Amino acid sequence: MLEARALNKAFGSLVVTKDVSFALEKGERRVVLGPNGAGKTTLFNILAGELKPSSGAIVMNGRDITALPVAARARLGLARSYQKNNLFGSLTVRENLALAVATARGAAGWMLRDTLTDPDIIAEVRDAAASVGLTEALDMPVDAVSYGVRRQLEVGIALSTRPSVLLMDEPTSGVGPGMIQAFHKLLHTLPRDLTVLIIEHDMDLAFDVADRITVLNYGEVVFEGTPEETRASPMVREIYLGEWDAHA
Repeated sequence: MLEARALNKAFGSLVVTKDVSFALEKGERRVVLGPNGAGKTTLFNILAGELKPSSGAIVMNGRDITALPVAARARLGLARSYQKNNLFGSLTVRENLALAVATARGAAGWMLRDTLTDPDIIAEVRDAAASVGLTEALDMPVDAVSYGVRRQLEVGIALSTRPSVLLMDEPTSGVGPGMIQAFHKLLHTLPRDLTVLIIEHDMDLAFDVADRITVLNYGEVVFEGTPEETRASPMVREIYLGEWDAHA
């Protein structure tokens, strides 16, 4: 479904990703772990098309998309949510979702008022809001809702584009324990044919949702395995979990 082939990215003499390779199967939930500075967000920016790799290739559904811009990748079914909110704060939750649905339908040039009166778009907005628990917040301005609700909206917008692959960059960043539990539930209710790649710092969430885990360190893939194999790895505990005593 999505494959990274020896991706490298350097900014001058600083190498941020080094020969990063992995392959996701359709419907797989893959979590990317790694300490700060490991190159996780840079990797996502490369996969999404916001950064060009210095070398290597990205393949989606058997097609090389390395040279495609963000919009072209989105049309092929690649969507992402961001570590920081990227929303229209003066618009309502409903209007943000409607713009995403209209864009997915190729109607991005429509006037917003026309978009909000289209019966098909209205129905899709309602379904998208329900899928991320935002039905009661539809008519609230984004600037007036909590940070946790904005995180949910980011996911709803990504899902509104009808993706086959969803990249999620730390979806629980900055939210409280209650919202983290809500995200556990949300991730488990995503369509099982949707392929999901997640950067996550919350270890409970990572081990709960992942089919497989990839660990980055200093820009390189240093480990890949199931959640059980990841928990048992002395290397992972040493470089990420901070629980391994190398001298023990």
